[in-house]
Amino acid sequence: MAKVGVIGSGTWGIALAVLLYHNGHEVAVWSALPEEILEMKRTRSHQNLPELILPQELVLTEDLEKAMAGQDILVTAVPSVYVRSTAKRMQPFCRYGQVVVNVAKGIEESTLMTLSEVLEEELPMADVAVLSGPSHAEEVSRELPTTCVAGARTQKTAEYLQGIFMKDVFRVYTSPDILGIELGGSLKNVIALAAGIADGLGCGDNTKAALITRGIAEISRLGTAMGGKFQTFYGLSGIGDLIVTCASMHSRNRRAGILIGQGKTMEEATKEVKMVVEGIYSAKAALALSEKYEVSMPIVEQVNEVLFNGKPASEAVKDLMLRDKTIESSDIPWDRLEE
Repeated sequence: MAKVGVIGSGTWGIALAVLLYHNGHEVAVWSALPEEILEMKRTRSHQNLPELILPQELVLTEDLEKAMAGQDILVTAVPSVYVRSTAKRMQPFCRYGQVVVNVAKGIEESTLMTLSEVLEEELPMADVAVLSGPSHAEEVSRELPTTCVAGARTQKTAEYLQGIFMKDVFRVYTSPDILGIELGGSLKNVIALAAGIADGLGCGDNTKAALITRGIAEISRLGTAMGGKFQTFYGLSGIGDLIVTCASMHSRNRRAGILIGQGKTMEEATKEVKMVVEGIYSAKAALALSEKYEVSMPIVEQVNEVLFNGKPASEAVKDLMLRDKTIESSDIPWDRLEE
């Protein structure tokens, strides 16, 4: 049995907390919102996961030190925009060698750092790892079969986390490619916004397939240019997470995109979704990274135009379709040379 502190009480944090509890671990959940903790204590449920019962033994607290003290593992599950500020609050209570597993997905817009890099900067004493993959909290909470990948600096830490999280309905693989895992998990949210926008415009399955396929091409181009491994982007945290986020109505990024495609503003769409839409925060960072590494990302470019420059979604789709003609895979040779 391990002692685990889950830092963040959103749907993903709560779903993982309950999963870990049922795996036989001692779990405490922290929230920065005292009223949220009080409500969960009163109802033993989460407002966005109404079917999930929170076990009485699951500790719910607004006391960060209490949530962290003596824990074998800390799971950071706050939205990406709060990772740095939360890590600063964690720093006084974080011991040397503390295993910290980031499960949030995003890129810090101001620094273009991945979230594990942010955690390592703010918690230099910690052993920072990641857990990611196609894993909607709504389905994990219902114990529907799910697969994820644990990334860490050492094989020992990755396999330790694999053993902590894994159960018959939650299969965990290991990987040394933390950077690739995080880039896949954050950039797919931007592509999912595009997929949702296309759905809102009334485009069909052909369009969705095109966005997923060309989206993973954009993600892998940037990811490998930054040092991620090509295989990672065609694994669970790459194409796997991209497929589920583009196709599922559990995806807040897709839902926001649908509303934008139907004519609502970014602000109106975010308000209606009622949860953090990570793709909106990652879109500018993704565009900045594409410019920094000189990587072509036309889908990301058009998403930024729609979100932040008022471009009509229908025009963005048209501009994507009418780009200059190109080859699909430039590294595949032709059978015959021209005579």
